[in-house]
Amino acid sequence: MTDQTTSGNPPPAASSSLPPQPPLLIPNLPDDVALQCIARVPRSYHRSLLLVSKLWRSTIRSPHFFAIRSLIRSTQQSLYLNIRHNSSFKWYYHPNPNPTDKGILSPLPPIPIQPVGSAYAVLGHKIYLIGGSINDIPSTSVWVLDCRVNKWEIGPKMRVGREFAAAATVNEKIYVMGGCLVDNRTRSINWAEVYDPTVGVWCPLPSSSVEAKDKWMHANAVIDGKIYAMADRGGVVYDVAEMEWGRVPKRLDMGWRGRAAVVDGVLYCYDYLGKIRGYDVEKDVWKELRGVEKGLPKFLCGATMVDLDGRLCVVWECKEGGGGEKAIMCAEIEVYTNEDGGLSGSILWVDVVLSVPVGSSILHCMAVSL
Repeated sequence: MTDQTTSGNPPPAASSSLPPQPPLLIPNLPDDVALQCIARVPRSYHRSLLLVSKLWRSTIRSPHFFAIRSLIRSTQQSLYLNIRHNSSFKWYYHPNPNPTDKGILSPLPPIPIQPVGSAYAVLGHKIYLIGGSINDIPSTSVWVLDCRVNKWEIGPKMRVGREFAAAATVNEKIYVMGGCLVDNRTRSINWAEVYDPTVGVWCPLPSSSVEAKDKWMHANAVIDGKIYAMADRGGVVYDVAEMEWGRVPKRLDMGWRGRAAVVDGVLYCYDYLGKIRGYDVEKDVWKELRGVEKGLPKFLCGATMVDLDGRLCVVWECKEGGGGEKAIMCAEIEVYTNEDGGLSGSILWVDVVLSVPVGSSILHCMAVSL
């Protein structure tokens, strides 16, 4: 008998076959390269990309995918809008409204609980719905919308219940103030709280130096690391870096009306005549935004604003028409400071972005980087 090992003949092939290789995102392309290609696709096309395959859907919804988009600087700001109709609240979003892809806002899943008078804050890729009253009782609850997958989840509870509080994000932390009666020691100590996502709990924010701890907070904004929160009797300013409280400047208090947005350090809102004005913090002066008078209506009510990728985005309610519906309009404005120190704007586009039942009202709009 001839020995196979000495005759030069190869040993018989193994009977077990190699395990199947996982499918590639893009055929003949390594997944790390394919992922960088897909991550460069604008957000407005992601809904179509989700339909390619289950692999693409799970990839585009993964935290790693959004980390890649951030790394290669492909993130864009999506517009989120909260609408109230009677006792219900509905949420809508657009991946990235722009002159070439305005489009209609898409609906989001409803929040399981419908609190009234919640505060809002954006932290990373999440929107925090903070407090609000449930059956007329201020709540400590926090609901979080993960904007990567557009799903609601329960967040960390606050130390006290709040309604109509002010909330803002500075240095990756959420600050909330007001919205509660200071009628006992617990509420007094916790009139202001701060949430650090790395710790995962709310902690008291020392506020003993605040002269008047108002319950109702009507508006707030962040300018140069300082949180400005408006109340019935003026408002308060909290300097996060210095950990110091102060009062809102009288001129800012007198001119601030409605929702505001801060773009390039200037606070914009509409005045009592319905015109958009900007507040210069350093000079303590209001200036009218010129160049937008003919393209926009007078915002006497039902308007809100947000900084969308460095542009002033204004959303407002149109006059009620027939058919039981009214239009929600949106405009993007490029704002800049003139050589003479004045403020000017150039309207990039104006269009209808949503139709809602008559009687609906805009509560808030937010921008989330994804």
